[in-house]
Amino acid sequence: MKKNKTNVFERVAARITLWSGSFVAFGCACALVLVWLILGPVFHYSDTWQLVINTGTTIITFLMVFLIQKTQNKDGRAIQLKLDELIAASQQASNRMVDIEDLTEDELEVLHRYYQRLSLKIKRSKNNKSSRSIDDAGHPQNNSGAPGDASRQTEA
Repeated sequence: MKKNKTNVFERVAARITLWSGSFVAFGCACALVLVWLILGPVFHYSDTWQLVINTGTTIITFLMVFLIQKTQNKDGRAIQLKLDELIAASQQASNRMVDIEDLTEDELEVLHRYYQRLSLKIKRSKNNKSSRSIDDAGHPQNNSGAPGDASRQTEA
């Protein structure tokens, strides 16, 4: 029963997120604001008139944050799994890069510096068409969770 409710929520969230990014949704939002502006003189620009648009936009924004975040989480996970598959399938890629999304910001920064170093090596190399991996960058032995840390390494 829980799975059925989750599937319904997933479908509804996906449809709302897709629709909210469409031209039709933008047109509806513009039309709603236009109607609200036109009704301003009818309601003498009262506090209630202002409260209607403020309350409506606040509620919609609040709900959309959660729907969009759910969609982003799902999309991010799917992309990460696809990248993990590509890394795992490539003979020349470093399998240490699988699951790096679980690293801390500091550990990711260390990896970024390794890739900058690798980029410099490739630029200096006369054979810049060959495949390279993070292993080619050279790395100090540390416990940062970066390549070279035996506790994080995965085997091919």
